[in-house]
Amino acid sequence: MFKLASGALVSLLLLLAVPLAAQAQDGAPKKHVAKKSRAQRQTMVIPAPAEAAKGKLVKHVVVSHGRRKVVYARVIVTAPSVPTMGDLAGLNLTRDPLDLKSSVALVLDQSNSEVLFEKNSTVALPIASITKMMTGLVVVQAHQDMDELLTVIDDDVDRVKFSSSRLKVGAQLTRANMLHIALMSSENRAASALGRNYPGGRAAFIDAMNAKAQELGMNDTHYVDSNGLSKMNVASARDLAKLMMAAYQEPLLRQYSTDPKAIVEANGKPMQFGNTNYLVAMPGWDIGLQKTGFINEAGRCLMMQAVIEGRAVIMVFLDSKGKQSRTADAGRMRKWLEALKPSALGGRVAPTYSTGM
Repeated sequence: MFKLASGALVSLLLLLAVPLAAQAQDGAPKKHVAKKSRAQRQTMVIPAPAEAAKGKLVKHVVVSHGRRKVVYARVIVTAPSVPTMGDLAGLNLTRDPLDLKSSVALVLDQSNSEVLFEKNSTVALPIASITKMMTGLVVVQAHQDMDELLTVIDDDVDRVKFSSSRLKVGAQLTRANMLHIALMSSENRAASALGRNYPGGRAAFIDAMNAKAQELGMNDTHYVDSNGLSKMNVASARDLAKLMMAAYQEPLLRQYSTDPKAIVEANGKPMQFGNTNYLVAMPGWDIGLQKTGFINEAGRCLMMQAVIEGRAVIMVFLDSKGKQSRTADAGRMRKWLEALKPSALGGRVAPTYSTGM
């Protein structure tokens, strides 16, 4: 009887030892994780600002038929549409045969200033970082020491749009490098430092920018800063074409604005910057000068000099909607120019298109 009881006890211990041994091999017991079914994953669109992060799964507990269920909703933050100054002026209602996404457009033959295409080209609008082309023109024509080290200070930090910058307060770059990344990468702190280090300071630099605009006949133009963050920097497309004509005469502006990328030294350490206009690296484009710009009030802006079918042209696009729309408009304009039929004299005849206020 004792042997029978002892055998039963040993068998019971062996049965209990199997799961315990397995548990010891795997470590601590694993928690059961419920898999989210396809039905439990939902997409919810909410307007910005929102507390949840963009694209983040947010967990909700719901009760269905007396049982608690976990439902996951993917939150997508959508920013409200902000009307530009061009929208408020009704320029976005102007139609053109190329279906441009820019409310303002102007194309000139660089050799003789003949207008090939224009759309709302005389309306003064915010020009955002296109401002930096005038900044560059004033800097190079002031003949300041391009090897002088300039320091980024707290006063150069953007407290208008709160834009980011890779140049930290205390960073030291030569004036040449400041100008390079201001034109190529639209570096706001660099453009601010350039204006601040002009003889007489920032106020004198802004006066010089406006004086140069008047000298060039840019009568619809006004500047209040050197980086274009203020919506009070305004110009018409006609004025910007005049600026491009003048800036093209400066080899340094041509080089710096069209470099696809460059490595500059800040505090002795190399930093790589890229161009805000990807067209400069496209093999099918021959671009000699360019500048992009964007703030909410201005929309997407672009001006550039390019050679198309042997003809040098100046293009200006303002108040464009969509991140790639300004460069897409440049592509539409290029195709339109390429399609023009040769004249009897062997040149190319451009049917002038004009519309606007």
